[in-house]
Amino acid sequence: MIRLRLVDAPVTALRFDLPGRVLTVEHGGESAEILARLVPLGYGAVLTASSLLEPGEAMVAEVEEATEASVLRILLAINAVMFVVELGAGLWARSAGLVADAMDMFADAAVYGVALYAVGRAAQHKLGAARFAGVLQLLLALAALGDTVRRMLAGVSPEPLGMVGVALLALAANVACLWLISRHRDGGVHMRASYIFSANDVIANLGVITAGVLVGWVGSPWPDWVIGLVIGVLVLTGAIKILRLR
Repeated sequence: MIRLRLVDAPVTALRFDLPGRVLTVEHGGESAEILARLVPLGYGAVLTASSLLEPGEAMVAEVEEATEASVLRILLAINAVMFVVELGAGLWARSAGLVADAMDMFADAAVYGVALYAVGRAAQHKLGAARFAGVLQLLLALAALGDTVRRMLAGVSPEPLGMVGVALLALAANVACLWLISRHRDGGVHMRASYIFSANDVIANLGVITAGVLVGWVGSPWPDWVIGLVIGVLVLTGAIKILRLR
């Protein structure tokens, strides 16, 4: 309720201490304007302290934002390159798992681009960026699931060696992404959304590797189809988590 009341206010950060019933708001404009928005909620809002951001604190905030932007640019580049690699390899290897993972890479690249846009902006921009990313991932999850079902109906059998090789490369890329973003996972909602995407990617890559090994072992395309469906559901679940972020 508080976030909704402040969604169009010049707010850059909200920190909640629920047990202590204290809300710290970083904002532009007057404190009285923020308080006036919160009083009608009936939570007993009162202003206990107000201060201007000290020069040193402002510098720290600027450095943090610059670091976030730098990390997001790297993640965007890695995922954009891996989308092209995985999509090409997935089509060549006829792998539903690789194509689904490529779709996930594309969604991630878009998410990081949107998160990059949100760095340094007000809270409502960050929330809007996260929700846009969630909707995009939702659409790509449905596309990945549809492609997997199409391959199942057509009885397409994948090339296991190609699956495993490319999935190992993608796993290395996503572990690097997860390591980079993990240091910022407690930041704004746009950074938390990015962390969720990266964690899901690592799980998806491990699934594709496992499916490739099983396809070569049992001589059946079923493991690839199953992992394609699982990745699609995983991406769908991630999208729902993103859309529920506040």
